[in-house]
Amino acid sequence: MKKDSNTLADTTEYTAVCTGNTLICPVGLPRSGKSTWARTLNVPIVCPDAIRLSLTGKRWFAPIEHQVWATTRTMVRALFFARHKVVILDATNWTEKVRDHFRPSPDCDWTREFIWFDADAELCKKRARLTYPDLVEVIERFDDRYEPVNEGKEGVFITRREAEQLCKGETKCSN
Repeated sequence: MKKDSNTLADTTEYTAVCTGNTLICPVGLPRSGKSTWARTLNVPIVCPDAIRLSLTGKRWFAPIEHQVWATTRTMVRALFFARHKVVILDATNWTEKVRDHFRPSPDCDWTREFIWFDADAELCKKRARLTYPDLVEVIERFDDRYEPVNEGKEGVFITRREAEQLCKGETKCSN
């Protein structure tokens, strides 16, 4: 059977481009500082909260969660195919199930590098009360179900400084 040469995954040019990439995954509760930190860097950010808001006008809407996460993964891949070498996934990355959505694929490879945002639940709830009080309940729920990143299986932890250097192109991705 003849391959479809119009399929992006079958195109050598794009597959060759989509290697040596880094997906930076901040890990932390809502209001721990992940988004604020990510916005200080000059690299593309993919944020499921922004996707959800743009699709529904709501900060949370359970019926479309599958679409939100599928769109998030598609955007990460598209940015790597567009030759961005570093992309930030601005999500809590709190459970292995969420992190599993962002494993590399055969046609687009990347290394996942995790950064721990260690603001505790009390601080995050205090911040939430100032801006989005409905997040307090979410933070409590998330705090109870954190699943630590398995470094050998899922990726590696790096410091914020190392991530900032990656974003500036000062270092290569770790493997």
